[in-house]
Amino acid sequence: MYELKIVTRFAAAHQLRMVARKCENLHGHNWKIEVCVRGDALEPSGVAMDFGVIKAHVRDIVQLLDHHFLNELEWFNDQRPPSSENIARFIAERLAQRLADAPVAVASVSAWESEDACATYFP
Repeated sequence: MYELKIVTRFAAAHQLRMVARKCENLHGHNWKIEVCVRGDALEPSGVAMDFGVIKAHVRDIVQLLDHHFLNELEWFNDQRPPSSENIARFIAERLAQRLADAPVAVASVSAWESEDACATYFP
């Protein structure tokens, strides 16, 4: 089994309800996103999948979030608020769709909202 990891970043605002009062105020983060994909085999070139292909897919997905007020995006709602947990899930689900026919699958996505706090989604 091979695991590949890429890291990217985006900035966005969100507002969370029913959590610590501080987070109920409109605020933003510079999120760091870690994406891990896994595959069983290597291509003849010796790679499980080209990093550039993975990065391009993730870049397209992250552009849907970058510099937005996440609460206003259709996918996020009262049942799926724009928490770090749900941001990781949003990215993982979209990436899984894009990799449906690829030699690798999404293993996990972590959304770091600060240097010392992250949430990880495992599909």
